[in-house]
Amino acid sequence: MQKNAVIIGSGIAGLASALRLRHKGYAVSVFEANDHPGGKLDEITKDAFRWDAGPSLFTLPALVDELFELYDLDSGAHFQYSRKENICNYFWQDGSRFSVSADIKKFIEEAAAYFGEAPDNISNYITRSRRKYELTRSVFLEKSLHKLSHHLDLDTLKALVQVFKLDVNKSLDTLNREYFDNPKLVQLFNRFATYNGSSPYQTPGTMSLIPHLEMGMGCFFPRGGMISISKSLYKLAVDSGVEFNFGEPVLGVLHKNGSATGIRTHRGSYGADIVVSNMDVFSSYEKLLADIPKPTRSLKQERSSSALIFYWGIQKQFRELDLHNIFFSADYESEFRMIFEERTISSDPTVYINITSKEEAGDAPQGCENWFVMINTPGDYGQDWDTLIEAARQDILNKLSGILGVDISELIVCEEVLHPRLIEARTSSHRGSLYGSASNSKFAAFLRHPNFSSEIGNLYFAGGSVHPGGGIPLCLLSAKIVSSLIPAA
Repeated sequence: MQKNAVIIGSGIAGLASALRLRHKGYAVSVFEANDHPGGKLDEITKDAFRWDAGPSLFTLPALVDELFELYDLDSGAHFQYSRKENICNYFWQDGSRFSVSADIKKFIEEAAAYFGEAPDNISNYITRSRRKYELTRSVFLEKSLHKLSHHLDLDTLKALVQVFKLDVNKSLDTLNREYFDNPKLVQLFNRFATYNGSSPYQTPGTMSLIPHLEMGMGCFFPRGGMISISKSLYKLAVDSGVEFNFGEPVLGVLHKNGSATGIRTHRGSYGADIVVSNMDVFSSYEKLLADIPKPTRSLKQERSSSALIFYWGIQKQFRELDLHNIFFSADYESEFRMIFEERTISSDPTVYINITSKEEAGDAPQGCENWFVMINTPGDYGQDWDTLIEAARQDILNKLSGILGVDISELIVCEEVLHPRLIEARTSSHRGSLYGSASNSKFAAFLRHPNFSSEIGNLYFAGGSVHPGGGIPLCLLSAKIVSSLIPAA
């Protein structure tokens, strides 16, 4: 009899897990509370505008390609993307503006000239970013940190010998200040801490490997928007025989004699040889595994930042803006202190604007742009969000209007809002955190929940709240790790 696997949730890691286990010979069933796949990879449409509702940055597209290649398919026939020549435009309140070129040599030359830094310092920083990535990739990103056999292999031993190169004992901000004198360039590289929902003043210098993902390996845009990632993988899964059950949230994981035996929904019970939860690991234990001891150390970790996002239909086009744009706070350290210590929003937040109509003209009416306007926020700890949202909206408008020289409020023709409470309600992400736990300590990577249960056999976890972390590439890698832990059917 064919063995079967149940996947709880159809976020990007759930889809990837389903595809990998189907390829290993399992009959795979996915159970999803929503009426569509994708999890945080969602979209919003309103008044002829379309926005990607969740993740907006696409790196390491090969991780998507290889899911098609598992089935001997040419990924390019099913999923297309292009590499951006301009990675991001940065703006400061004093009028300074800088665009990061995807050409590393050009970036080094232009950054050195604009920020008054020695080219060798920038070049050395980029080189060390690449080396950190290469050193940690096979050890921390592509394998389970929680299996003894992993700690005895050659790659791990090589990494341990060179651990001093990872700058684990200093913060990202401290490291960046050692390299650069110009505070604006320090701020530009500090920003990469937000890629895993952390503070540059607390996360270790190891996170300086993240720039390599953009600058060394490329920043991409998928044709049709970010939603096309989940749409294409969903179609591949359906074509491969994966069964999807939408509008059927899982209420509990069934287990007997220390092993998972299936799941329970409002429609009944389903047996399974393998269960993979793509639900936030905190919510998995709270809602699905209430009858077993909780891994307190993992679940009590500080949560990552959340977000407040305004989806604005803008009745104007801005030549100075591109797909990715950052408008920096004048006091970056204060902004992060307010997020992680005071659990509130700065009156001068850093604003990120994603405009997919720069790449997909059909995402906005002619002469208009679809602005995805996001600021980092704390998770939901019972704050007065209505008041915070109203104040933040005005602060964002004041900042953007001042820097761009036009009253943005008069250009908004439609609006939708996403905030931590809604993020938690729609995705079961505890407190609305975007990346599970924060990486605000040098031990955070080791404290993330593993991709398997130590209490229940045949129970696995994939997604941004477990190892190796949040963001599309790491979620896809978590599914790959889960697959490596499960024998073929």
